[in-house]
Amino acid sequence: MTTTGEKLIQLLEAYGIEIISGIPGTHTIELYRGLASSHMRHITPRHEQGAGFLADGYARVTGKPAACLTVSGPGAMNIATAMGQAMADSVPMLVISADNKTHHLGLGEGRLHEIPDLQTAMAQCSRWSHTLASADQLPGVVARAFAIFQSERPGPVHITVPLDIITSDASHISSEVQGLPLPAQPHQQSIEEAAERINNAINPVIATGGGAVDAALFIQELAERIGAPVTTTQNAKGILKADHGLHVGGCPAQEPIQKLYKDADLVIAIGTELAETDYDFFFKDDSQIPQNLVRIDIDPRQFSRNDVPAVSVLGDAKQAIASILPLLKDKSVAAGISRTKLVRKQLQSLNHPQYQRFFETLLNALPNLIVIGDSTQPAYYAAMQYDAPATRSFAAAASGYGTLGLAVPAAIGAKIAAPDRPVVALVGDGGLQFTINELSTAVEAESGIAIVLWNNHCYGEIAQNFRDAGMEPIACDIHTPDFIGIAKAYGCHAETVTNHEQLAKALIESQNRTIPSLIEVPEEHFI
Repeated sequence: MTTTGEKLIQLLEAYGIEIISGIPGTHTIELYRGLASSHMRHITPRHEQGAGFLADGYARVTGKPAACLTVSGPGAMNIATAMGQAMADSVPMLVISADNKTHHLGLGEGRLHEIPDLQTAMAQCSRWSHTLASADQLPGVVARAFAIFQSERPGPVHITVPLDIITSDASHISSEVQGLPLPAQPHQQSIEEAAERINNAINPVIATGGGAVDAALFIQELAERIGAPVTTTQNAKGILKADHGLHVGGCPAQEPIQKLYKDADLVIAIGTELAETDYDFFFKDDSQIPQNLVRIDIDPRQFSRNDVPAVSVLGDAKQAIASILPLLKDKSVAAGISRTKLVRKQLQSLNHPQYQRFFETLLNALPNLIVIGDSTQPAYYAAMQYDAPATRSFAAAASGYGTLGLAVPAAIGAKIAAPDRPVVALVGDGGLQFTINELSTAVEAESGIAIVLWNNHCYGEIAQNFRDAGMEPIACDIHTPDFIGIAKAYGCHAETVTNHEQLAKALIESQNRTIPSLIEVPEEHFI
């Protein structure tokens, strides 16, 4: 007999899952039965939140989902935070939870890991949450999950499987992949309307978000055809090279970029929510996006959120721009480059020089690096001052859901996804203590990530928020443990650096190890 649990593993492999992250538990043992005969790699984190963040980091680099296995109750609730971050940033992730037997669900009888309605609870942090009712449902449910990943706005999908379903006979169930839908094709009328507005624009601007990263080459061609400066959210960093004449850089909420939008007679928003965490980063509530707005998005609900477009183009960013390009008139790129140069000069005058030197040290030491930032002061400044070397090379929890603890486990996932590239986890002393246990996971996985620990002995950003509100900081001065000693106890290389030369040397040397390197950067030596 082949059980439903075994068949599920077969299907995950058939659909291209390469990584499974999870902590085996009493309820998930039967989900693991088929794992030994698969080619998928299993990573065991030290906390379910770490499992979710690891899958998040893997997906941000590859664009493909990893799978997570959890028990219900505490396992599912622990991973919910990571799912929330992935949901906010449109990162694909498949979470599979075991649950009590079907006839025990919702009775409140005090069973192990019991939760009244797991499907409903997990629906709050997933694109779709479903409870498997029978083995026969399995192929269709798995196919629907991957249809969401491939053709809709991505995000976490949750499937819960009751214990009696896990062990039921699925020998008759096919393990073949079902035909999956492609993203929706943009409607010709909206393409023509968008092209007409673009052709009539004199001072266009392109605003890109995470949904645009796979269309980077098309966006570059569009920008050069119409002479439009290109702005990027945190998740869109790298769409244009830092030295491209139309690359604006910075953060969309900064005043020079808001003025760029205000002075534009057309903004083309591609794969971006136009949301507070990027476009109102400083909570001024004064977005300057003009009414003449063309929005390209894969999610139709986005068109009625935040800034309402004059033209809505529903579909995949790459397909939409490819359809628009043949309808465009060539314009001089010189004016767009001139506008971009002016805005970049204004942005550079706002840069914090010490943080800028810190970012330059990272890039000079490891030119092709991937940076995964936590909610930490350097990550906030990175939103404004850091230019990623390529798409899918920067992520930070400092926007969107805004969780703490992302950096280390997500960096492990990123390193698994891109083993030949340097991966840096940029984390503060507060955030590291959320998932410091995942140093053990990094050692076990032989993940040669560099963990740059920005240590200011407090919740520095929150303390500044207190002061900005005219208050003395409360509960922000936290005990600082011996991070070097802890990291070494976990089996990591660990050292403290006190200048940029030492930091660069430590970063370069970290790439010669198959264990993680924790590099403590005391803030007082760098700011």
